[in-house]
Amino acid sequence: MSDRSHNAPALPPEIARRRTFAIISHPDAGKTTLTEKFLLFGGAIQMAGQVRAKGEARRTRSDFMQMEKDRGISVSASAMSFDFHAESGEALRFNLVDTPGHSDFSEDTYRTLTAVDAAVMVIDGAKGVESQTRKLFEVCRLRDLPILTFCNKMDRESRDTFDIIDEIQENLAIDVTPASWPIGMGRDFLGCYDILNDRLELMDRADRNRVAETVRLKGLDDPRMADHIPPAQLATLREEVEMARELLPAFDAQALLDGTMTPIWFGSAINSFGVKELMDGIGRYGPPPQPTAAEPRQIAPDESRVSGFVFKVQANMDPRHRDRVAFLRLASGHFTRGMKLTHVRSKKPMAVTNPVLFLASDRELAEEAWAGDIIGIPNHGQLRIGDTLTEGEALRVTGIPSFAPELLQNCRAGDPMKAKHLDKALMQFAEEGAAKVFKPTLGAGFIVGVVGALQFEVLASRIELEYGLPVRFEPSQFTSARWVHGPRDKVEAFAEANKGHMALDNDDDLVFLTRLQWDIDRVGRDWPDIALSSTKEMMV
Repeated sequence: MSDRSHNAPALPPEIARRRTFAIISHPDAGKTTLTEKFLLFGGAIQMAGQVRAKGEARRTRSDFMQMEKDRGISVSASAMSFDFHAESGEALRFNLVDTPGHSDFSEDTYRTLTAVDAAVMVIDGAKGVESQTRKLFEVCRLRDLPILTFCNKMDRESRDTFDIIDEIQENLAIDVTPASWPIGMGRDFLGCYDILNDRLELMDRADRNRVAETVRLKGLDDPRMADHIPPAQLATLREEVEMARELLPAFDAQALLDGTMTPIWFGSAINSFGVKELMDGIGRYGPPPQPTAAEPRQIAPDESRVSGFVFKVQANMDPRHRDRVAFLRLASGHFTRGMKLTHVRSKKPMAVTNPVLFLASDRELAEEAWAGDIIGIPNHGQLRIGDTLTEGEALRVTGIPSFAPELLQNCRAGDPMKAKHLDKALMQFAEEGAAKVFKPTLGAGFIVGVVGALQFEVLASRIELEYGLPVRFEPSQFTSARWVHGPRDKVEAFAEANKGHMALDNDDDLVFLTRLQWDIDRVGRDWPDIALSSTKEMMV
């Protein structure tokens, strides 16, 4: 059970106004369009609609990697910060983390979810809960993350509203409460009845970037409803909302914070409809920055001393500068530029002189940041995923996972004379978390492990683009990898007896490479003191 509560001790105002959340969805549910509309309503961009435009204009703000641009999918999580003036008058700071929608990049998403306090789940009104949505939801559930749901594409033919809600409740085992209720669908979609605020929201089909018209009402029986909705649709709306109020649980703010209930908004991101209501919902009901799990103690956001952890490393965001940026989620305190922080893993001080705040592909120097914010720290490889930075105390943030790869291939340089450069490139990608790189203890070369096949394409493309080094991936005799744990003498004996299966990962941790499940079963039978693990916490 989560201990999140809006009644927790009061946070300093600058921290309390922050909402740090991720957007999760199956590919093509409209996540990128929704992200863009968030930036539009936050005043961070002046025009939306690039998603539908042709050619170069189609590049959305959060997709900066060449391959993402070519394929139109997000394969690397980007962080964006912007201000949002809520309907309540509150000036909020949104830290939005866009996540890869493609399942081949799920590990990056898992780690991203350790850096946020809530998630917005986007589903397609015609398709409902899809496979990748289910996977991502499970990760949110493991962390008790509050989830707000947006049912998108209501301006197209969609499933029955009750069917969509039932499917979420059954598939994801979470209570669903409607925050709004759609009026019609497809061509007949007029807008929504806002259940939480008792008002009518009408969609403007003429201007996709305009916020819809709002009609304040005295409940569903207000005679003014008839001025805006044809009689048949009005009768259906009244009947459905009445049924929904009888059959579905009422909104409970604490249940949302506990991760046991999700409010659902209906809308059309491409038409800017329902987006503002969702953003107000995030501001009103979403949690402010939460405590961070760490050893030897939890970190509270209102602590005066600064601490933070790296959940992502991205190289060459700007190809002209060969930079490497570590994304740091601030867990506590008030950070100011130039601060000296202790890099806990190496125990060395580190002056953070050029921290950046991201607005999609733009960035600006961060003069200050508060708990909940995500800043980028340009560095040359000192910072790794899982690293903790503090104002001196030896704290280690926990729970940032690394997963065993599901696909393994040998990687060879197209030009044998450049093999040394390949070593450097692969180590960089391993530090980024973009792939697992294993150096077998026997033989030459590297074995690269990924979660999904598309990652091999991305790696080959990036190695050639960023290092001018054509590479080829070839099938490996091995199919999976497991980290090896046990008493030191037993591990040494095990490694000696299984030389042909042993490798080191980029942290020099011992790995057992397997061909069949039989290999794993054999270790369990013949080596009772040895434990094989398919996950490894990013140690710091």
